[in-house]
Amino acid sequence: MFTRLFGKPKEQTNALATLDKLNETLEMLEKKENLLLKKVAAEVEKAKEFTRAKNKRAAIQCLKRKRLYEQQVEQLGNFQLRIHDQMIMLEGAKATTETVDALRTGAAAMKAMQKATNIDDVDKTMDEINEQTENMKQIQEALSAPIGAAADFDEDELEAELEELEGAELEAELLKPATTAPAASLPSVPTGKQPVRPTAQKNTAEEDELAALQAEMAL
Repeated sequence: MFTRLFGKPKEQTNALATLDKLNETLEMLEKKENLLLKKVAAEVEKAKEFTRAKNKRAAIQCLKRKRLYEQQVEQLGNFQLRIHDQMIMLEGAKATTETVDALRTGAAAMKAMQKATNIDDVDKTMDEINEQTENMKQIQEALSAPIGAAADFDEDELEAELEELEGAELEAELLKPATTAPAASLPSVPTGKQPVRPTAQKNTAEEDELAALQAEMAL
């Protein structure tokens, strides 16, 4: 983030520029090496032609030039090895520097966080949390405590009474008969014949009293 805001550090910029320069030099040496190898192959072909033409002196001259080219190829190879070694060392140093910078940045961030939240603030916060938790526990206990007449009940007496009820219930179950006698069957009524109901009396006691009252009024 700091790199995006303020740009890359000077050392990192120099390292990148150096790596670019080394890469360019390496590419140039490889091109020269390929060119020399082509010249070596060409001198070998010329030496073969002069040998077939029985021109020994010219063939030897071709071989001498071939040796010179080969020496240059070997030298270029050594140059490339040195550049590769330099690039490896520079890349390692760059990685080390970036790692140290990252660790330094992390340490600074941790230090800033520790300043923002010191141990005293943490202890104070934990004490407040514990106090609030204890207060809430007391409030819950107070709300769940029985009040009024229920507060005077003896739990032991209630449990003893419950045991008596359970014992009485168990005793009643044990004394209950194993089987129940079937209900007496009613006598069957012959099919097609309905039982004769007694005929209701026409005159009730009230009707008798009414008739007597009418007789007295007629007199």
